[in-house]
Amino acid sequence: MKKEFPEKEKFIPRDISWLMFNQRVLNEALDHDNPLLERLRFLAIFVNNLDEFYMVRVAALLNLKNSDINKPDHLGYYPQELLEQIGKQARELIKQLYEIYRGICANELARQNIRVENVSDLRKEQKRFIQEYFETSLYPVMTPLGVDPGHPFPVLPSRTMAFAVHIKRKANSFLAVIPIPKNIPRVVRIPSRKNEYIFVLIEDIIRENVHVFFKGYKINGFSLFRVIRDSELSAEEDFTPDLLKLIESEVKKRTLAKLVYLEVGEKCGEELLDMLCQGLNFAKEETVRIGGHLDLTCLFEMIRKVDKPELCYRGYVPRKLEFDNIFDKIKSGDFIIHVPYESFEPTVELVRAAARDEKVLAIKMTLYRTSKDSAIISALKEAAANKKQVTILLEIKARFDEENNIKWARELETAGCHVIYGIPGLKVHAKMTLIVREEEGAIQRYVHLSTGNYNEYTARVYSDIGYFTNNDDFAKDISDMFNVITGYSLPPAWKRIVSAPKDLREYIIALIDKEIRFHKKNKNGLIIAKMNSLEDPRVIEKLYEASSAGVKVRLIVRGICCLVPGVKDLSENIHVKSIVGRFLEHTRIFTFNNNASPRVFLSSADWMKRNFDRRIELLFEIHKEEIKSHLKEILELHWKDNAKSWELTQERAYKKIKAKDEPFNCQEYLIKRHGG
Repeated sequence: MKKEFPEKEKFIPRDISWLMFNQRVLNEALDHDNPLLERLRFLAIFVNNLDEFYMVRVAALLNLKNSDINKPDHLGYYPQELLEQIGKQARELIKQLYEIYRGICANELARQNIRVENVSDLRKEQKRFIQEYFETSLYPVMTPLGVDPGHPFPVLPSRTMAFAVHIKRKANSFLAVIPIPKNIPRVVRIPSRKNEYIFVLIEDIIRENVHVFFKGYKINGFSLFRVIRDSELSAEEDFTPDLLKLIESEVKKRTLAKLVYLEVGEKCGEELLDMLCQGLNFAKEETVRIGGHLDLTCLFEMIRKVDKPELCYRGYVPRKLEFDNIFDKIKSGDFIIHVPYESFEPTVELVRAAARDEKVLAIKMTLYRTSKDSAIISALKEAAANKKQVTILLEIKARFDEENNIKWARELETAGCHVIYGIPGLKVHAKMTLIVREEEGAIQRYVHLSTGNYNEYTARVYSDIGYFTNNDDFAKDISDMFNVITGYSLPPAWKRIVSAPKDLREYIIALIDKEIRFHKKNKNGLIIAKMNSLEDPRVIEKLYEASSAGVKVRLIVRGICCLVPGVKDLSENIHVKSIVGRFLEHTRIFTFNNNASPRVFLSSADWMKRNFDRRIELLFEIHKEEIKSHLKEILELHWKDNAKSWELTQERAYKKIKAKDEPFNCQEYLIKRHGG
């Protein structure tokens, strides 16, 4: 008789799994195989990740907790249960963060003549420099804000840092707030000897001069604090006549959204904290005290100001694909590029060449996230100027990129492009480009599909696969897909793609079912899947079923993994590993042994409920043997990695994989193999 497992034993809660992922990011700061400044960068990445986690996931749980429909989720957890676990684990992680930071600063950075100093510890001439900097660069742009019946507590956007100051005059007591300017560099390098880097943070400069803002008043105490607000959008998309204006107005509301996190300096007095929490309408017991510099994302800025390349990852040049004409290259046969090991340039060149080629009639493209100075955006504007038909689906609901995408949407429209802002109720997450070209009196279409965004910056730090083809069936499918998302066409029967939300989940489940059937007959079932996150309960249940049938399942999941591997009678044939290293592992590659006739797929989608149900995504099969072999090798190399890999155990914990023989770092291997 099959053993039954309670839901809580079969699944790791999504948000707890995410915290486990961020723990792995934090651990990279402890890995001495990483160069010193890169270890600092991992601390900054950890803080940035945690901020976004509070803005989105914790905010959503708080909204559920405070709603009239407070009920358990599909695993049986109430929001308050999860919030309690999250709070406990997050505080422990923050404690570890500052222990690591203090250790690196006191020892390794100091040995490299890099120091972040308190103003009080500086030499006399350095203090003079700091005082002059305050008087000329900080004081003129800063404004203290009093809090009283005529001056309500100031509006502080998410991620704002400020000083709360308790001041007195005669028998009267007041609270004042001094926001830290965001338009001034936070890290100031002060004059020092050659090859010596001494930095001071502007909040420490301001701290030394707080009294300047309150002449005639006694300062009874002050503390730095930082706020994070709910950043989820709650727009009624189905009933709006203008999605762009709706999202734009919703983004503006974030400034006034509910506070979800408050941190203060460790020495903040109780009376001052009471006043601050009352002004912010935040529960005092939920406040996090920080024994160090608040918001260590400032380390990104500091690293940029240190000219010591030996303390960073060794530079490399991505391998360039050689071709004279991108269209001829694609016509010569399907091919892929694997960024960041290979150059992203063919993707840019496809759009740039299309913009300038007289034979090109139309360009259709989806954009989810793109870089600040995007060559692709510039090429699309040029194409419109050259009278091409340019149609862009620009997803303005891409989280934290909404403002940027709204700006791009307006610029592209002004340039003459047709811009669709998205689809109410869905996010368009598929990455696809279609170029329509007239060749010898006939129409020829070129297609690019990708596991990652059209973003020149992330193409240097994320691993992704881009696929180029002019296959007619692909071209027809992508043409039809654009008709679905830009107009009123119903999805047809696809020939080469599978899409969400229509049928992607069911297709994945059918592939797993087929593997189960083959294994029962031939004992050769094997599934290897690489993705960012695994969370969908139905797919996880099907993987458990495959494991129970004897199918071997290897999962390379960088971030969230709600599946519990290695449990007898449930998942003993499933192994899960996570790679956290120099590059963010973003490729989605799926292989099924298919009775020794392997099928290989690429996709824009992770195996998450949101990808299956609330996003337009693509999965497509690779048929060209050369590319299939290449993708299978990529999976094998990542499975072989024993330098940056963590194994998820049946105890629901990640254990660093230790090399038994020679350590193998798949990312460094791929850099070297591509000539970097």
